Amino acid sequence: MKAIVIGGGLGGLSTAIRLASAGYKVDVFESASGAGGKLNEKVISDYRFDLGPSLLTMPDLIDDLFIEAGEDPRLHFNYSKLDTICNYFYEDGTVFKSYADDSKFENELYRIFRLNKNVFRSYFKTIRTIYSITAHIFIFKSLHRFRSFTTWKTLVSIFQLPLIRSGVTMNKMNESFFSDPRLIQYFNRYATYNGSNPYKAPGTINLISHLEHEMGAYLPKGGMYAITNSLYGLACRKGVNFHFNELVQEIIVSNKKAVGIRTAQSTYNADIIISNMDIFHTYRKLLPNQPAPEKILRQEKSSSALIFYWGLNTSFSKLGLHNILFSSDYKKEFKSIWEEKTIDEDPTIYINITSKYESNDAPTGCENWFVMINVPHNSGQNWELLKQQARKNIITKINRMLQTSIEEHIVVEDYLDPILIESRTSSFKGALYGNASNNKLAAFLRHSNFSKTIKGLYFCGGSVHPGGGVPLAILSGKITAELIKKDLPC
Repeated sequence: MKAIVIGGGLGGLSTAIRLASAGYKVDVFESASGAGGKLNEKVISDYRFDLGPSLLTMPDLIDDLFIEAGEDPRLHFNYSKLDTICNYFYEDGTVFKSYADDSKFENELYRIFRLNKNVFRSYFKTIRTIYSITAHIFIFKSLHRFRSFTTWKTLVSIFQLPLIRSGVTMNKMNESFFSDPRLIQYFNRYATYNGSNPYKAPGTINLISHLEHEMGAYLPKGGMYAITNSLYGLACRKGVNFHFNELVQEIIVSNKKAVGIRTAQSTYNADIIISNMDIFHTYRKLLPNQPAPEKILRQEKSSSALIFYWGLNTSFSKLGLHNILFSSDYKKEFKSIWEEKTIDEDPTIYINITSKYESNDAPTGCENWFVMINVPHNSGQNWELLKQQARKNIITKINRMLQTSIEEHIVVEDYLDPILIESRTSSFKGALYGNASNNKLAAFLRHSNFSKTIKGLYFCGGSVHPGGGVPLAILSGKITAELIKKDLPC
């Protein structure tokens, strides 16, 4: 059986590796010059930057790819668990560390916020319950096949759905546990992990903090781009054939069956077609003459990002690998993003510095700063003006909160905005995670991993089930490959 994967992002790589390991002949077509999609890197002078995702959770999903392919992951991919997950800075001068160790984290929450340990434990027991009820349904399986709902475990979970807090927002749920607004802001931040709004997204989304705190946060050896490098190498060793710099222009459909693709260079036939391209552009560009799921395509898109890549000629001891400088008014910031479709003048700033762990990422005594703020997806804003204003506000905020003069230390610089994100990765409107999760049915509103009308056509990646981000994109490849192996065995 011959399979063609359109797009070499994490979802595409995951699908390709699993199919090749099962004996399928797999070709991957990628319009860029290399694999990885959003998970890529850039070197400017002596500074290396991860361009996209900067935090790794659930690394066992990557290990599973190597194991399924019959290889030892430790020979090709390694990572370390972070003791300090993130440093948080508030405008009132509060600084606190999010520790991986429960006891240290409890003590830190009490020291800073006077949070009773029983409240902490009750909260995490609640989100652990949410995860145990939902994960095997909404994350690890296809939601769109009847057999996914026929197991006893799934039936039990269905009767427990009232416990997953989908009827209240993340913010309301967090307010019911915590009284300190700084602590509520901290837990509300996890909505940004899938590009959503904590004042609209269901409380169910709070399970993301379970993934980080109870399952761990990690850094791959060699930075996040090591994920792409290792999976690309594994795919090549399994016989996957890559066609770089070859843009797919059409999925060829005959008698309601996907039979091949057309590129500018040639036409290629296959038994199976898998699109790792954003689902919106898959239908609009590659399947223009086929009926499209308009309701799904019209769903509200996730937020995007404005990122500055700064190479500094100095270092900051008070910062770690992951750092957050919170805005003074979180609700106002999200209103700017989601209602006014602009960037708040006081944005929350995320600073990632891999040279804290990877000394080769910056010259000695220097640092590589990945500086990101959450912004709306592109809807026609003047991004050049917004970028200039945001850069000025970011620098002012960093200087005030870290008591420095950061601009004089920037020796190399680049940026990424929603326009560039869409042009480089085909993410519709530059949305980082496809559809937003700003309502309780969001999990059901993502596109399935297969076409219900075109035989042999499948989908993977962050814009389809189960969602965006490194772990879920890899899981989408697993779900898709398992469907293919059952539907069209090799």
